[in-house]
Amino acid sequence: MPLHYIAWTSALAEWNCVFEEELFYAWGGKPAAKVVADLNEMQGLSMPVQAVAERKERLYYALLPQLKAVPEVLELIEAEAGTIPCAVVTGSRRDSVTATLTALGLLDKFETIVCAGDYENSKPHPEPFLVAAARLGIPPESCLVFEDTDMGIQAATAAGMASVKIPAQR
Repeated sequence: MPLHYIAWTSALAEWNCVFEEELFYAWGGKPAAKVVADLNEMQGLSMPVQAVAERKERLYYALLPQLKAVPEVLELIEAEAGTIPCAVVTGSRRDSVTATLTALGLLDKFETIVCAGDYENSKPHPEPFLVAAARLGIPPESCLVFEDTDMGIQAATAAGMASVKIPAQR
């Protein structure tokens, strides 16, 4: 999340748009196009939604060499990969998630990746997590979600899944 925030602030600064860190974390899991559209509405701007979202992604890719996993989550993934079915559920685009997991050496640790475009309703709606459970063939009540945003925790709860909040690594 910290690298995404750096990329967002850089991309949005080009349009004189402010994105407070607290709001960024509150909106965690929201698709990029929705972030830009909502910021346009909030600040009376007319940023080109797709262009700004794509600029943010390019800036994020440039930051990937600085990416660091949350140690406790990485340890759990490494210990359980292959024994417990695991999924990634995100509001990011598939190419961004693939690049992130590849940079961390984790792409092969997940049975499925659910990204923006794989569902109609983004977090806090439960649909993204329900899609992951269905792909894994696991009942929602048997799932455990690790989340770093309040919207993600709300979505997991609404899906009937247990969850653990991972503090933001700022």
